[in-house]
Amino acid sequence: MTICEIARAKINLTLRVVGRRADDYHQLESLVTFADCGDRLRLTTGSDCRVTTSGPFASEITGPNLLEKALAVLGEIDPGLRLGRVELEKNLPVAAGLGGGSADAAALLRAVRRANPDRADALPWGEAALRLGADVPMCLYGRPAIVWGIGEELAPLPGLAAMPAVLVNPRLPLATSAVFRALGARAVAGGRPPPLPPPALVDVDTAAAYMRAHGNDLEGAATRLLPVIAEIKAALAALPGCRAAAMSGSGPTCFGIFATRSRARAAAAALAGRHRGYWIVEAELAGSSGDAPLSSPG
Repeated sequence: MTICEIARAKINLTLRVVGRRADDYHQLESLVTFADCGDRLRLTTGSDCRVTTSGPFASEITGPNLLEKALAVLGEIDPGLRLGRVELEKNLPVAAGLGGGSADAAALLRAVRRANPDRADALPWGEAALRLGADVPMCLYGRPAIVWGIGEELAPLPGLAAMPAVLVNPRLPLATSAVFRALGARAVAGGRPPPLPPPALVDVDTAAAYMRAHGNDLEGAATRLLPVIAEIKAALAALPGCRAAAMSGSGPTCFGIFATRSRARAAAAALAGRHRGYWIVEAELAGSSGDAPLSSPG
């Protein structure tokens, strides 16, 4: 049996850093959605449980592969699960603020769940996701969400419009840990209540205004480490039809929200002509009623 999944790019529309907990994790509040671009993962069930990678960014994966850890965690939770060979086509930049590794792990969890329909309802998929990383639960959910805690707490984000966008990455990695160190967040206690939900972001202009008002608390620290972030954001904001420009996650990928998909397509082409070494993708960000993957957070 072969099962294919897309590991969609995670986009933080807003991101607030509440503070640093005693265990050095950071308390966050974020509005998250997913783009219609990403890595591609193929699971072929069988006794061969190797992980292989291909694609334009495969060579940038360093250290232990999170997919290998995911297979090990799933084998611990239920030794009877049908697992197998994992082939990853790495299309998203690494250390880019797009949750690529977390999205890959979530895609593998979904593939294994599909390969084991007889056991799927009995397994703690949310627990497995959190063991792999704080961003994996939101990527497993795969729909627009309000996220808080260290990233593991989430609720649906209702009323979000689908939005044309352009994603831009300068092909320079930026480690999340370095950005948080540069931020120097204050210490806080854990166990905070969920944030208040935003108003319904029912169209591009309403969503863009909300994004501009709330921003991304990591942007200043990330820009101090990689000043090119400010240049990319300004270039996006200056393009015709751009309603808002922001940095996703801990960067350095920035994105612009556009009035129409044709405007976004033209903007991506214009930027590609000026910055030939950059990764530039025209995409659509999922709305609350879209068909983004996938599964319940539990």
